[in-house]
Amino acid sequence: MPSKHMNQTLDNNLKDAFLKAYEDWNDAIFRYCFNQTSNREVALDLASETFTKTWEYLVRGNTVEQWKPFLYRSATNAIIDYRRKKKAVSLDSMMEEGYDHVGEAAPMGDHEQTFDAEKAMKVVGELPEKYRDVLMLRYVDDLSISEIAEVTGETENNVSVRIHRGLEKIEEILKPKE
Repeated sequence: MPSKHMNQTLDNNLKDAFLKAYEDWNDAIFRYCFNQTSNREVALDLASETFTKTWEYLVRGNTVEQWKPFLYRSATNAIIDYRRKKKAVSLDSMMEEGYDHVGEAAPMGDHEQTFDAEKAMKVVGELPEKYRDVLMLRYVDDLSISEIAEVTGETENNVSVRIHRGLEKIEEILKPKE
C-alpha cells in the first residue's frame, strides 16, 4: 500500500505537470477555440472547460502522454459540444452587427496585412468544415500532421490529403475568373 507521502508526491507531480501544460498551452488552446467560434467569451469558456475536464481526467487516475494533442482533442470535443448546443455565428454576420475584430486603432502600415488576413480568413471560411479545420490546425495552430491526426481521430494519410485538397480549393477560390 503506497504511503501518504508517496501519494502526496504523485499529487504534486500531477499538479506540476498540469500547471506546466496549462502555462505552455493555454494561449494556444484559447486561440484555437476563438478561431473556431469567432467569439471571445465562448472561446474563454471552451478553453477553461478544456483544462477543467483535463484536470478531472487526471484526478480519476488517468495519465497524459502528450499534452499538446490531448489538449487540442479535448478542445475539439468542447467545440463540437458547443456547436451542437448552439448554431455558430459566422464572422460576416457578426461584422454586419457591428463587431470589429480588427479594432479601432490599427497601427499605420498594418492595413495591408489586416486586409490580407481578412481575405485569407474569408477564403478559409468558404471551405467545407473538414478542410477548414485541418488547415487551421496546421497553419494557425502549427500542429504537426501526426498531432492533427490524434486531435481529429483521422489517419495521418487522411489529414495530409485533406490539407492538400483544402489548399487546392483555396487556389481555386483565389484563381482569377476568366
